[in-house]
Amino acid sequence: MPIPNSDTVLLITHNGMGSAEPELQLKLMSTYLKLLDEHNILPAAICFYTDGVKLAATGSPVLDSLKSLESKGVRLILCSTCLNFFDLTDQVQVGIVGGMADIIEAQFKADKVISL
Repeated sequence: MPIPNSDTVLLITHNGMGSAEPELQLKLMSTYLKLLDEHNILPAAICFYTDGVKLAATGSPVLDSLKSLESKGVRLILCSTCLNFFDLTDQVQVGIVGGMADIIEAQFKADKVISL
């Protein structure tokens, strides 16, 4: 079983990747997460906030990749304030609902933080 890289944390703040059309953003994020999973490139944690929390909710096209990454030991931390704002708390399909303190802790424990 692969072991997550405890030095790296990813921050996902958009419902997709980049600033293109929404369909392209989701396609890029889907490919990115799928390749992380397939190649066992495992960050210690992925933090989701603002629109990023939508990726862990019912109907997200990246749920399979996120579930697989989580099963390999990657911590998926979802911002509770953001979930409440979008009324998505009861639609969370993967990860843990945490607070900003959990996100800060993950960031400061990491040697490298990558924003997507």
